[in-house]
Amino acid sequence: MRVLVVGAGAIGGYFGGRLLEAGRDVSFLVRSRRAAQLARTGLVIRSRLGDIDFSAPPTVTADALRQSFDLVLLSCKAYDLDDAMASVAPAVGPETVILPLLNGMRHLDALEARFGDSHVLGGQCLISAALDPDGRILHLSDTHSLSFGERNGSRSARIEAIASMLSGARFEARLSDAILQEMWEKWVFIATGAGITCLMRAAIGDIVAAGAADLAAALLDECTSIATAQGFPPRPEFLARTRPMFTAPGSPLTASMLRDIERRAPIEANHILGDLLRRGGRNSQGGSLLNIAFRHAKAYEARRARNQAETAKAA
Repeated sequence: MRVLVVGAGAIGGYFGGRLLEAGRDVSFLVRSRRAAQLARTGLVIRSRLGDIDFSAPPTVTADALRQSFDLVLLSCKAYDLDDAMASVAPAVGPETVILPLLNGMRHLDALEARFGDSHVLGGQCLISAALDPDGRILHLSDTHSLSFGERNGSRSARIEAIASMLSGARFEARLSDAILQEMWEKWVFIATGAGITCLMRAAIGDIVAAGAADLAAALLDECTSIATAQGFPPRPEFLARTRPMFTAPGSPLTASMLRDIERRAPIEANHILGDLLRRGGRNSQGGSLLNIAFRHAKAYEARRARNQAETAKAA
């Protein structure tokens, strides 16, 4: 099975690197800058669970992409999705399957519109990883899992083949019969964490110390009610595991969106918060916590765009 990993950043580089380590037929679709960096330094992963050094990982740039692949592993940020779809289009043949690892659900609609629903699987990953200034991939925890499945829950021949290909690599790969349910639950978790920590500009423990644990719990309830109305009520075991995480005294938990704001980077406000708000309809407008959190994130984006424009004008 020929696998094209879109990007060789923290997520795509990690899972693609582990597949390459396991002897799978993997190529990385990268931009020219990352291609040049990989040519100089190789693909480097540093992890407590095993380091990887590939001096010459297989890479291809969009202008040189000519052949179709069996599986496309898509792990870009939501704000890069349109560019990623345009770049990967030549690799999507009649039998190509796309396994996206983005958060939320909006990307599924975009991928369906561009490539057709038969090409798109459900998927998600759980990992903490980052690129260092030299382009090395730093695995920051012991968690590195990837779950995937047909969106209708079937056990098709192609999903079994993908499961076989992913098994044996040094990460947890799990075939799910309820991947959309799992994606919705992760979305509820991500939106709650991003919404409350970005709104309060603080870790969960600091929010609790400020006497605002009830706000975190209320935002979780709001996100849960939207998922329920959309036909994917979070399961009791998920809520029993999740609620204490957002009300734990002393917890250092923050969302990656907050960390992006703190370093003045782009954020996925529309994809994570705005799309969930849209699906909530009138019940999530006005003074709802999700609406306030989303508008707060959009205000950051507006200020960032203004600062960039002013900097460009001054230059």
